Amino acid sequence: MPLTNPWLAEPAPTRRLPRDRLAERIRNLLSSQNMCVLATVGPGGPLATPVRYYPLDFAVMFTAAPRSPKLRNIAADPRVSVGVFAPLVGLASSRGAQLFGEARVLPPDHPDREPYWAAFRWENEHAERGRSLAEPPRDTLVVIEADRIVYTEHWLRREGFAPRQFWRRRENEPEDGERTGFHPDGGY
Repeated sequence: MPLTNPWLAEPAPTRRLPRDRLAERIRNLLSSQNMCVLATVGPGGPLATPVRYYPLDFAVMFTAAPRSPKLRNIAADPRVSVGVFAPLVGLASSRGAQLFGEARVLPPDHPDREPYWAAFRWENEHAERGRSLAEPPRDTLVVIEADRIVYTEHWLRREGFAPRQFWRRRENEPEDGERTGFHPDGGY
């Protein structure tokens, strides 16, 4: 039977992308999408929430109501995971990232808010809600700076690279999961 993408039938390469090329692919994915799934855990257990986000380098940010379940969970445990993926047709087009980090909740008057808020496209949300564009909102901003990212792109196999790549904020951190509990095969 003829295969559309015969290279998918071959064993997956294990070669790592150079750090700068991986960073560029991750930035491209984060900038070309606007929806993610935020995974939190709190007293009531795990919660996966679809969220519209805006990127800034290796951070994603969104606004949230202070009493929302996701913010209650973040208050209980700020460690989160964020899943971002591009729409796909099949395995060959699979492209996504898992970001791991701690969520920071920045109320309207927080001193660290400005650099993030400058990249937040609040005008889009105001226009959708029929609000004035003359005054920015005073919403609570949630920022997640990724400490590590698992990036998956099966098209990388065509260039001889592993379809799953690992990025860490600190270049020399181990990938073997000894310190974090994360294993290169994608599991915990």
